[in-house]
Amino acid sequence: MTKCHIAFLACTAALIGTGLGAAPPVAADHRTHVVFPGESIQKVVDAAESGDTVLLTPGTYRESVRVSTSGLTLRGMGRSTVIAPGTKKATNRCAEDGNGICVVGTKDRTVEGVTVASLTVTGFAKSGVFALATDGLTVRNVTAVKNGVWGIAQERSVRGVFRKNIARDNGDAGLFLANAIKAEEGAADTEGTVVARNRLEGNRIGITVRRLRNLTVADNLMTGNCAGVFVVGDENKPRAGALTVRDNLVERNNKSCPKTDRLEALQGSGIVLTGTEDTLVTGNRVTDNAGKSSMSGGIVLVKSFVGTPGERNRITGNQLSGNAPADLVNADTSKSNTFEGNSCGASKPAGLC
Repeated sequence: MTKCHIAFLACTAALIGTGLGAAPPVAADHRTHVVFPGESIQKVVDAAESGDTVLLTPGTYRESVRVSTSGLTLRGMGRSTVIAPGTKKATNRCAEDGNGICVVGTKDRTVEGVTVASLTVTGFAKSGVFALATDGLTVRNVTAVKNGVWGIAQERSVRGVFRKNIARDNGDAGLFLANAIKAEEGAADTEGTVVARNRLEGNRIGITVRRLRNLTVADNLMTGNCAGVFVVGDENKPRAGALTVRDNLVERNNKSCPKTDRLEALQGSGIVLTGTEDTLVTGNRVTDNAGKSSMSGGIVLVKSFVGTPGERNRITGNQLSGNAPADLVNADTSKSNTFEGNSCGASKPAGLC
């Protein structure tokens, strides 16, 4: 073979490698945008496209961030990546409302597939992370500390995943999930939202699930709150419930919290169901929750705040000890709630253990 032939073949191979043989570009190649302290996260988020990652290096960022692009990932590099309130005048609705990170859609367009991960949000007047009108939001490895109302909150959203977060010393709930915060309406179907393996400590309530259906609260640790878990319903249709609270560790939630406009003073409440239906509470370990509130005790069933009884709730296979006034407290008037196979020392009324 002559040198000319060899050169021709080599050129042909190069053309094939860079042309016909090359893989077609994939959606303009997802990009990672790196942000350093002192730079604007919001400017980078606004410029990013679906599928991109905005990566925050360690340090403190003093601003609020609004995400409305589907498929975006906002990720820090661990707890040392801190988002805190800014000192300048609010430049977006998220900051105006006192929130740290907002993932927000609209009534007509949900924001889909957003991830917020591996960072700290602290010191905001309202929420560390707030989500509205989202589908498939993931919040993981986020530390939400000392925010005025909620650590991490979501409303009017479906298929969320909240995993391995820490919510500590927030004014109300560490994790707050609701159908609608301001509207009085029936429970919403979350289409399988999962709240798993989170640590909730030192809040008013560890986890609040308000007027929702079809979700799972599993394998979380609640300790040092005024109450561990609240599942809240009322007389609106559809009723709240059809959900599972399982395999959680709920211990020593004995912080004392004064009453609010919506709720009486709290102390020593483990898991509370109020006005719910078809809720399964199973496999939880509930220990040493003690107080003198009407909702104090290990696992507590009470009528809703408007007097609606719960229906067909099942309390089964839980391990309880050291709770006061009792491990199991049934202050509901319904006859359809059941207590079976629980390991406990005392109940109110007697005979539930």
